Amino acid sequence: MPASNTIVLRSLSILLGLFFIFVGTLKLTPHISKDLYKDLRTEYVKYAKVFPLTALFGVKIPSKWYRRTVGILEIVCGLAMALIPYHKIKNVANVLLLLLMLLGIYQHWMVSDPFERSGPALVFTFMLGGRLVVWYQTSRKEAAELASVNPPQANGLKQE
Repeated sequence: MPASNTIVLRSLSILLGLFFIFVGTLKLTPHISKDLYKDLRTEYVKYAKVFPLTALFGVKIPSKWYRRTVGILEIVCGLAMALIPYHKIKNVANVLLLLLMLLGIYQHWMVSDPFERSGPALVFTFMLGGRLVVWYQTSRKEAAELASVNPPQANGLKQE
């Protein structure tokens, strides 16, 4: 496997993981930025009102628990992306974060937030999608190289 693909994949995984750990922490505690924490608390009141389950089924989610759940998911998935070496776990975390970003874009749109608020969600949606594309290409290339080195045997019998 070319070293550049693994460097790109590792770099994206670590940087995205660290970003989501940071953002998740901002949602859970005022220790990093009191002003941003207060702003997020206010914004999540609006986002909880347009949560898709609320619109579809009338299920109301308290904004406090919604914000905390998103923050915890971002931290856990960020830790998985940054620290865990297994691609299956990283990919599950990647997909969960991608779904959270899509939910975020939907909510920004529903509450008519300006682009400055929804822009980061769009950027990180593309970055998470790009990481999955790089992983897919790398895994296909590895599989093709492995198949060319070890061709499958007919009927399971070794030929001499």
